Amino acid sequence: MSITWNNQKPSPMPSERYRAAWDRVEIPTFERTWPSNRTTEAPLWVPVDLRDGNQALAEPMDPARKRRMFELMIAVGYKEIEVGYPSASQTDFDFVRDLVRFDLVPNDVTIVVFTAARKDLINRTYESIQGLPNAVVHMYTATAPTWRNVVLGKEREELHGLIFRAAEDVARGGEGQNGWRFEFSPEVFNLTEPDYVLQVCNSLTELWDASPDRPVIHNLPATVEIATPNIYADQIEYMHSNLGRRDSVILSIHPHNDRGTGVACAELAVLAGAQRVEGCLFGNGERTGNVDLVTLGLNLHAQGVDPKIDFRDIDNIRRTVEYCNRIPVHERHPYGGDLVYTAFSGTHQDAIKKGFAHHYATADAAGIDPSHAPWAVPYLPIDPADLGRDYQAVIRVNSQSGKGGIAYLLASEYGVELPRRLQIDFASRVQRETDGSGSEMTADQLWNLLLREYGYNGGMRRYSVEHTTDGDNLFVVLDRDGHEVTAESCASGPIESLCKILTEQGSAVEVLSLTQHSLPGNPASSGTAHSTMTITECVVNGVQRWGVAFHQSVTASALHAVYATTRMM
Repeated sequence: MSITWNNQKPSPMPSERYRAAWDRVEIPTFERTWPSNRTTEAPLWVPVDLRDGNQALAEPMDPARKRRMFELMIAVGYKEIEVGYPSASQTDFDFVRDLVRFDLVPNDVTIVVFTAARKDLINRTYESIQGLPNAVVHMYTATAPTWRNVVLGKEREELHGLIFRAAEDVARGGEGQNGWRFEFSPEVFNLTEPDYVLQVCNSLTELWDASPDRPVIHNLPATVEIATPNIYADQIEYMHSNLGRRDSVILSIHPHNDRGTGVACAELAVLAGAQRVEGCLFGNGERTGNVDLVTLGLNLHAQGVDPKIDFRDIDNIRRTVEYCNRIPVHERHPYGGDLVYTAFSGTHQDAIKKGFAHHYATADAAGIDPSHAPWAVPYLPIDPADLGRDYQAVIRVNSQSGKGGIAYLLASEYGVELPRRLQIDFASRVQRETDGSGSEMTADQLWNLLLREYGYNGGMRRYSVEHTTDGDNLFVVLDRDGHEVTAESCASGPIESLCKILTEQGSAVEVLSLTQHSLPGNPASSGTAHSTMTITECVVNGVQRWGVAFHQSVTASALHAVYATTRMM
């Protein structure tokens, strides 16, 4: 049957050059369970910024930056940290030695050191960690057919023998050190034959005499992403179900992000049995990067699962990572980017504003601190305050914005609730302003525009009110078109008296609504005394108009706001 609604045509891209994952490696077939599993607890997070992330930098970290990154990881709660490749460079070796010499590793933190499967490099690695009570020696070798054939020039059994002999060197180096454990990574696991990975990993589990109280780590990298995340999950569950001495093995993963699905690969792999995740803060790494540990952790937080990492000051974490890597975090990066809790769209802003109001009202009714109340605000998957973000940054205003966002900013910054009809009127004026400038507006700029468009700017030189048995007698001296006008009128209240006077002066005024706010100091001046803000909606000569005014006197504030509605007549 032909498809009539899709008019896409074949492209000139040479897609036939590439093979799907199942044409490159055997994908295990079995009764999988991971699709129906749920993640209820955080895995062990292992940041590799100081090794894998660092080797991907155009300008690798100097010792000061490495130290600052390490201290950040300790401060937020990471308990196993890969700190370098000490046999590959003197800088890395010296950094590990400094951790030992200056006693910089807390007792509950284990550092990981990386090495290739070669005796001299393994020996050098052990030299670097002498004096550390707890450490993991992480040995790697690429095992996929392309790497075996093109890079290493070895057949399966020959490469297995090389790995096994190197693993014997690792075992000898760790003799007598119960706090030192071993890790093996069959690099490019996801392109390696499943039976071969099992053969190699199980042989090392036996060699290293793994036990529940001294488990080995088998780390299974998606070194280069090749397939949809479900394929990686199948590969991980197959290993999880078939590894020998399973209770003595920590099943670890190390996804990269070549297809842009590193986070999804990690999440599905945890459902499939992975217990440990290696990655980088904000996803730095070769090519498109390692899996992002910040996003993974906060994805759990957003599902009600404690990530066991303290992200309460996300901006400090981001600034530190940016400084150490010399790479900016994108403004739209999940959770940590500058704009991810910001709404420009008017419909989004309105929903967020209403959502916040509902959240606070619900928390108040339940007697719960809003910071601990259940979260259900539209468009915001988590409360920005959880990460140390100020609500003032949630909504920003540009030409795409609507009344809800404008009202939210003025309420959060100045404590003023604009009447709904004023929100609509003011939003059109804000849009004209932003269309003209092409830029967004801050809360201060919105406030100044509000006063420019509706604010009282003089014209009532003085007034007095006399309360009589007939009502309130208002005496005013007005500036009307450059001329001083003295007038007097008596009505049921000062506002009604002023409306009579203004009508006699040619501006027929009917007050439709009047609201007042008590503000801590006049925002329009540098004064510190409490002032009253009055917002009036009037019909002036048949035209609906708004007025805004401030004064320490409630009466003066109201009179000025009504008078402001006539200033453009």
